[in-house]
Amino acid sequence: MTLVPNITETLARARADLRMGVPVAVTNGDGGALIVAVETLTSDRLQSLRDLGAVSIVITARRAETLKARCYDGDIARLQLPADAGLDWVRALADPADDLRAPMKGPLISQRGGSSALHRAAIHLCKQARLLPSALVQALPDVVSFAAKHNLTLVDLNLAQDVMSATSALHPVISASLPLAVSEAGKLHVFRPEDGSEEHYAIEIGRPARDQPVLTRLHSACFTGDLLGSLKCDCGPQLRGAMRLMGENGGGILLYLNQEGRGIGLANKMRAYSLQDQGFDTVEANHRLGFEDDERDLKIGAAILNELGVTEIRLMTNNPAKVAMMKSNGIAVTERVPLKVGRNPQNTRYLDTKSKKSGHLL
Repeated sequence: MTLVPNITETLARARADLRMGVPVAVTNGDGGALIVAVETLTSDRLQSLRDLGAVSIVITARRAETLKARCYDGDIARLQLPADAGLDWVRALADPADDLRAPMKGPLISQRGGSSALHRAAIHLCKQARLLPSALVQALPDVVSFAAKHNLTLVDLNLAQDVMSATSALHPVISASLPLAVSEAGKLHVFRPEDGSEEHYAIEIGRPARDQPVLTRLHSACFTGDLLGSLKCDCGPQLRGAMRLMGENGGGILLYLNQEGRGIGLANKMRAYSLQDQGFDTVEANHRLGFEDDERDLKIGAAILNELGVTEIRLMTNNPAKVAMMKSNGIAVTERVPLKVGRNPQNTRYLDTKSKKSGHLL
């Protein structure tokens, strides 16, 4: 029956449910559980989970490091949820906003032994939903029947594993001429992922030939820098500088990827900014939130270039990781073109952190 959602569509439903605070059922054949994102958890649903039995809370190893919680599962930590823990306690475990005022979150009792696959899937789905990476997990022996009875989305991890670990296929939606200040011969291409996530864009400036390396910029969306002119980063100047250079050089392709905040989303990026106001640098802030330094999927850029028939590029970037990712995904980088613009007194520490901790050549 082709009217039934496939696993990609089911995962999209699961992400949407978690964003709204609705539990999602997951199973891998060996076991099953209900998962609820901590960020969208309510007191009523917390009590309903407790009524079903003992509940655990899963956080990332990065967050566990901040909380000094034992991490027995490598990239995640499973913690017992105390019987008297209320909603505020649960949220404080996931959100570091109040860590400096109230650093002691315990007692934190880590679980060990048994499979952590369901908990790891919960973290993955929370990250994909652009939520704080933390979830409550309630093990259920017959989660399939429970999900059917209560009309909950059910994710079979045996079917979902390959989909969750892969970059979603991209499909062109529409292309149209778009005269720009840097070149009247502009063209905008819109690409839509199969997994229902954010659309991405390619902007052709001029008429870049495909038989020679194309001047290219992979630019991750930055609402604060690109649109508002934020002084906390160099994103806006990089965007405008790249477009200007493409216009001056007769053409180029700007890939505008909707991966705000290095892939953690605007809300989490603002949480990181708030932590920076407390004295943490950008990498430390991401880690305290439970994220890695960079959560972006740069393979999306290579996929779009392939769709556009581009195989060789001159890549405008200060980030060697982008060069390596393009090369590993079949795009030849004939030259790295530096793009050192936008330094100001407000973002000096941010740029220095990118250089020292993320390897940017600044």
